[in-house]
Amino acid sequence: MRFFYPVISPSNLRFLSRCRLFNASSPKPQESAATHVLRRNVLSMNVAVNREAFRQAVANTLERRLFYIPSFKIYRGVAGLYDYGPPGCAVKANVLAFWRQHFVLEENMLEVDCPCVTPEVVLKASGHVDKFTDLMVKDEKTGTCYRADHLVKDFCNEKLQNDNTMTADKAAELRHMLAVLDDLSAEELGARIKEYGITAPETKSPLSDPYPFNLMFQTSIGPSGLIPGYMRPETAQGIFVNFKDLYYYNGSKLPFAAAQIGQAFRNEISPRQGLLRVREFTLAEIEYFVDPEDKSHPKYSEVADLEFLMFPREEQTSGQSTRTIQLGEAVSTGIVNNETLAYFIGRVYLFLTRLGIDKDRLRFRQHLAKEMAHYAADCWDAEIECSYGWIECVGIADRSAYDLRAHSEKSGVDLVAHEKFSEPREVEKLVIATVKKELGLAFRGNQKMVVEALEAMDEKEALEMKATLESKGEAEFNVCTLGKNVTIKKNMVTISKEKKKEHQRVFTPSVIEPSFGIGRIIYCLFEQCFYTRPSKAGDEQLNVFAFPPLVAPIKCSVFPLIQDKKYDAVAKLISKSLTVAGISHKIDISGATIGKRYARTDELGIPFAITVDSTSSVTIRERDSKDQIRVNVEEVVSVVKDVTDGQSSWADAKGRFPAHSSVSADA
Repeated sequence: MRFFYPVISPSNLRFLSRCRLFNASSPKPQESAATHVLRRNVLSMNVAVNREAFRQAVANTLERRLFYIPSFKIYRGVAGLYDYGPPGCAVKANVLAFWRQHFVLEENMLEVDCPCVTPEVVLKASGHVDKFTDLMVKDEKTGTCYRADHLVKDFCNEKLQNDNTMTADKAAELRHMLAVLDDLSAEELGARIKEYGITAPETKSPLSDPYPFNLMFQTSIGPSGLIPGYMRPETAQGIFVNFKDLYYYNGSKLPFAAAQIGQAFRNEISPRQGLLRVREFTLAEIEYFVDPEDKSHPKYSEVADLEFLMFPREEQTSGQSTRTIQLGEAVSTGIVNNETLAYFIGRVYLFLTRLGIDKDRLRFRQHLAKEMAHYAADCWDAEIECSYGWIECVGIADRSAYDLRAHSEKSGVDLVAHEKFSEPREVEKLVIATVKKELGLAFRGNQKMVVEALEAMDEKEALEMKATLESKGEAEFNVCTLGKNVTIKKNMVTISKEKKKEHQRVFTPSVIEPSFGIGRIIYCLFEQCFYTRPSKAGDEQLNVFAFPPLVAPIKCSVFPLIQDKKYDAVAKLISKSLTVAGISHKIDISGATIGKRYARTDELGIPFAITVDSTSSVTIRERDSKDQIRVNVEEVVSVVKDVTDGQSSWADAKGRFPAHSSVSADA
């Protein structure tokens, strides 16, 4: 069997095959929840034989049950824009509520809410106006636009999946291309498109050379249109420009974290893949401000023993596969740059797995050298495997001090922190003095970028340049923003170290940034939780979403077994009590059979169903096992609340209350 970014990894398939788990859809004794969901996905998808059919089944179910639908549907919609319906809104609200609990509350973060419309000057300082681009190609006949890297990715994947005549060397080459795709320049991407003979997907016409396209939506502020602006492409800049006030609010102490949930906008070149690539989406971002000289974390020990799939850059470029690494080992061996970055990687892992993401289909991939921003110290993506392959859902980056420095320079406001000394200290300070007249004559329009790069040198680099200038009179210097080396002469810059007494240390904090694509996480959760099982009659396959109670859009349903006034009255009483307890629920007193009502709620992912078949006691049915217990009417709400809040488990409830057996429990 050939695998194309398999939803189920070959190792898991072998494991499941040995355990003979392919022939039934109910949980096995001693089977973990993760293994059960994994097995159900194997059943539902027939491994990866027809990935497109599985994806379409999920999409059809989500749209039919109104989890989400194309925006402006009656006008034929607009690509990359979607509306969340009632159950989709509920899932999203539950995910965001847990995000706030897991990060904002547990880490004592400062939450802010900033405007979506951002003045151009802010995004000019951050670099978005000049650099927030994707590489685009055009159909030379029709002018239709495509993302260049997506075309190369699709070509490689199609060949790996369907070309049975391909040699092992060629397959290895294509896999390597997929691994380094984000690392390629426009010229390198263009060369691959020509080498592989890639043409426009619809017309098969030749394609233009790749060129950058800025992804931001431009607008203007005010009726005059004289203040240019953009719809924000991320929420982070609102936090950075508020650093000074947030630092003061926090008692002028580091470290601290600020968080924001909000809409972001990106004018995607060719949006596709449903909720995975859209033009308006929800981001949840954290900016953790820390002393650049001390990136330890007081709670690091709480996550150091976690083990999960990691994909360091060296293993990507050498063609190796993802492997399980202990987080503490990754820090001690230098795979992860520092403790604070590792702490947030660990917290992201716990967040995603507690939401219901399968740990065997979650990995942390380190950015390749060219993929990473020049100012970043380290960067990792949490990627979740779904039918589209490995999808980046969370980015965790050490952005160093770039953002605060950029906004300080542009605004003229010092965005710095202070460390006061108990006694004055004599310190040696590095002084880099650029001679702007000489630099202007030499570099003209590029003078500013060269000056910025020189002044941003660290001490080691500056002293090496000083030695070279003194011995040779000139030195080669790489200016990242120009993408090339320039020659610096001795008369252009003076580098020295001066001694002075200081009463405090003034510095620009570094930033560790976890950034969560909420829509992407939700879509991957939809796919991983979706499965089918046969109806009671065996004549059709019923759709089920195995949402954990934490994220389920509705926590329980309430059904009178038959249409009877006394049962209806009990159902309404239970419904009222559930509302008072804050438990979302759905009451169904229609005349449909109980099996059909179970099937309807299973398709919405409702984990528990309360069936009223007596005035004194009721049954509670669990969605995936279809097991039932009998509970007194007075106790039913507390039982459901304890299980849905995570205070106890379904297994605990089964141990406390008698089992109930009924053939009508089968949908």
